[in-house]
Amino acid sequence: MSEPDLNSPAGYLTVLRNRQFLALWLAQILAQLVDKVVLILLIALAVADGGSDVNTRESSIMIAMTLPAVFLGSIAGIFVDWNPKREVLILCNFLRAACLFVIPFAPRSLPVLLLITFIISTFTNIFAPAEQSAIALVVPKSDLFPANALFTVTEVGSLIVGFAIGAPLLGFTLGLFPEARAYSREVLLGSLYLISGFFLFALPKDEIIHPKKVGSGVWTDLRDAFQYVRHNHLIGGAMLQLVLLYAVLGAMQKLSLNLAEVVTGNREEFGSFVASVGVGLAIGALILGKFGKKFTNRPLPFIGFIGMAIGLLMFAFVTNLWVAWLIGGFIGVNGALIVIPMRTAIQEHTPENMRGKVFGLLNNGENIAASLPLAVIAVSLDFLTGVFGTQNGGKQQIGFQIVLVVFSLIVFGLGSWAWKRTKKALSNVL
Repeated sequence: MSEPDLNSPAGYLTVLRNRQFLALWLAQILAQLVDKVVLILLIALAVADGGSDVNTRESSIMIAMTLPAVFLGSIAGIFVDWNPKREVLILCNFLRAACLFVIPFAPRSLPVLLLITFIISTFTNIFAPAEQSAIALVVPKSDLFPANALFTVTEVGSLIVGFAIGAPLLGFTLGLFPEARAYSREVLLGSLYLISGFFLFALPKDEIIHPKKVGSGVWTDLRDAFQYVRHNHLIGGAMLQLVLLYAVLGAMQKLSLNLAEVVTGNREEFGSFVASVGVGLAIGALILGKFGKKFTNRPLPFIGFIGMAIGLLMFAFVTNLWVAWLIGGFIGVNGALIVIPMRTAIQEHTPENMRGKVFGLLNNGENIAASLPLAVIAVSLDFLTGVFGTQNGGKQQIGFQIVLVVFSLIVFGLGSWAWKRTKKALSNVL
């Protein structure tokens, strides 16, 4: 296969020369990195006093950060459609910065920290659908594939890098400004949100906002969004595949704990397996962004679900660390075959006045899908381990293997069905 021209519509240089896209992308990089470090800071503040309820305090902050995504994601998308994306994105970053600047002056109590966490997360979940909708505003359809690839790489990279550098960065800040321990970390992170907001001033000011229909409101618009997704099989099918993908990625967090116990004997080393999936997802996104246009007629999502199912099946029988990392990377690469084409399809085929609602619903579904399998798989593992126990001195968990085999079959079945639904709808619009 010949090397593609990077200056072609499918190349990275084309989208990076687009100053408005570059500004949006830089703002995303900075904001998503700060998001992860902010969570680390809020947890550190919550447990600073010590005590016997440290686990409860940590979990409370995590729950407060998650709740807006579950309950407000769809409503956030409606708000995005009612207002210019440029103003929404800038305001969200400035308000998140303001929340951080307030922390040093607020009472250091858990309820106050939970409230601040909830507010920051609310603005983050308004930012997300506005950001996804804004891509289609600044990038022509011919460049959406590489643009989404770059955003996916950043999304995954921020997850890995953000949590990796979070604690060292906060510690370095305290060491650099020891006389300002009460506010130096908050000022640093708030300032980074401000810088991200300033990048967004480069976005277009002339976005056309369709006027609200007479009698429309949050609930009527929410109903319209559900109806639109329900009757548009292309958009609904694409969203279904993305939600299923996030269910797999969410399940990997729990499965990696058990995998680490089987492979290394230490559950605390699970992070490397989660990271291997993220690395694979980033590599897959980079490859698709460069070569993806050559495979637009191939069933990439279907191939992706088959690959993920095979990877989960292999996880059930792996005992070597390096092989486990390679399988994790393989699962991630196949995940990219789903996320890039389906996000691109949603942006291409969703009317401008519906994009915020659709991405709000998608954000809502992805967050629920990433959380729900954790409970189901945990209960299944406890039950099956109790029934079958272990073999080879506990090295191989039969219950763990059964869960992975069943889960891989479910992923293959649901993925195939979702792709078939999307493929049929996609053929009708081409």
